[in-house]
Amino acid sequence: MIAAKGYAVHSQTDKLAPWNFERRNVGPKDVLIEILFSGICHSDIHQVRSEWGPARYPMVPGHEIVGRITEVGSDVTKFKVGQLAGIGCMVDSCKECPTCKGGQQQFCEKGETVWTYNSLERDKKTPTYGGYSNKIVCTEEFVVHVSDRLPLAGVAPLLCAGITTYSPIKRWGIKKGHKVAVLGLGGLGHMAVKFAVAFGADVTVLSTSPSKEQDAKKLGAHHFVITKDPEELKKYAKHFDFIIDSVSAPHDYEMYLKLLNVNGVQICVGLPPEPLKFPGSALMQGNRALTASSIGGIEETQEMLDFCAEHDIVSEVEVININYVNEAYERVLNSDVKYRFVIDMDTV
Repeated sequence: MIAAKGYAVHSQTDKLAPWNFERRNVGPKDVLIEILFSGICHSDIHQVRSEWGPARYPMVPGHEIVGRITEVGSDVTKFKVGQLAGIGCMVDSCKECPTCKGGQQQFCEKGETVWTYNSLERDKKTPTYGGYSNKIVCTEEFVVHVSDRLPLAGVAPLLCAGITTYSPIKRWGIKKGHKVAVLGLGGLGHMAVKFAVAFGADVTVLSTSPSKEQDAKKLGAHHFVITKDPEELKKYAKHFDFIIDSVSAPHDYEMYLKLLNVNGVQICVGLPPEPLKFPGSALMQGNRALTASSIGGIEETQEMLDFCAEHDIVSEVEVININYVNEAYERVLNSDVKYRFVIDMDTV
């Protein structure tokens, strides 16, 4: 076994604190990665606090991982020692079902997707531990190449926030000529703006916060609308081809659906805690659609990282020492970060 150290919680009311543990030895198809940066995702907080169902403790969170390969197994063909690499939300799957073979390992038909933490390995007994640690072992099929052209701290959140917003943009073919609204300008929303602009769309940020207009324009948005202003919203009735909805709090879906043109699509990448409620007429009047999107598969994640390297796209981050992580969690809950915390793992 390989000695590792990180930060963990041991119950849903626990604070993250130093914890020593063990990783498995490097197998024939595995790589060992020295973790350099690990992003903080809001879902880390949900899982640490057991808000998405019973959690497994001890828990080492983190699924936005960037590091350098320090050891490879005897059968590894895709990576070499010294290369930069990344790991996102999952570290294994059955790799055999049609969905896995089709590049959507996150929806493994056998239910064998292994999440980066708060999960069990395919042996159904070994817990997985995430990126708030100094090293990680992973099968090479779930590791992606990271370009050295980009600042690594800004790359880390691409492994979750990046692919979560890139995937639906590619799936729906968003491109030049489309009018796209991004609802909410947080960790997901700011990446949606960057990607939609890079694909050539005319991008509008919808926000309740007037103070975010300057940031929206800096990120590349062409327009900014205060959604608390009814008169302003009227100007955008039946206007957008797509709305990328990054809001995780309850909000008025009917109001936003009415901003869609005929055949317009609202894509939810945020996950509100309550059931969605809106009248069916909000969809039927205009053949509108409401859909959702999760993360992408491994191949699409690599495609996204390559796109980012080509277009100089990274997440806007605040880099912190790991001993600040509990304070960072509170600031995430208070929306007090622009736009993603990233832990410098050299401080573990």
